[in-house]
Amino acid sequence: METITTRRTVRQYSERAIEQELLNELLSNAARTQTMGNLQLYSVVVTRSAEGKAALAPAHFNQPMVQSAPVVLTICADFRRTTAWAECRKGTPGYDNLLSFMNAATDALLYTQTFCNLAEEAGLGLCFLGTTIYQPQAIIEALHLPQLVFPVATLTVGWPAEEPPLSERLPLESFVHEECYHDPTPSDIDRFYKEKEALPVNREFVRINNKETLAQVFTDIRYTKRDNEALSQGLLEALQHQGFLK
Repeated sequence: METITTRRTVRQYSERAIEQELLNELLSNAARTQTMGNLQLYSVVVTRSAEGKAALAPAHFNQPMVQSAPVVLTICADFRRTTAWAECRKGTPGYDNLLSFMNAATDALLYTQTFCNLAEEAGLGLCFLGTTIYQPQAIIEALHLPQLVFPVATLTVGWPAEEPPLSERLPLESFVHEECYHDPTPSDIDRFYKEKEALPVNREFVRINNKETLAQVFTDIRYTKRDNEALSQGLLEALQHQGFLK
């Protein structure tokens, strides 16, 4: 439990290479995670080359760690392999639909988290890039992903060259609901977010963004309605392009 309770997002890495044997061991062991129907509906594209990282960087808003990390892993929801297997074995696959994408995406994310836990236990540093589904078509093109393969997670991986502070987390009572969901009241919200909003780093975050509250920074600047709607449209178009939506 010590590793998970002290985990940090690492964006700066040393020049030390990740040995192929270690990486393969972690990738292999992560496959023991849960999977729908024991089908392992995921694939991992490993990018080590400078050219490959440069091709991926624009899809991740050119965040520096994409090109500075020794390894970039793109984890994909993959029903292409299972479909090919079925077709080669006289099956009649029917996985060109939203349900199949959700099953494969769930598999891929379970695999991603298991890999993260194993890699951090081995001493590696990681950064999970939430930008993967913001501009998926660019990643699809950079990695030459065929239909029924869709990127859902990206990890930059390397030996840490920093020890950033732990980020805060909401209290247990804010996200655990006994028996049924309990819609939070205004007083609940005050209690759940009191510590988070009082942190000096978050108060400074509000100040430098010229906002009144921390929530406004997220709704008005970081994750706006306009951006969410535009990126959602791109996501739908990419899902259609990859054959998961008719």
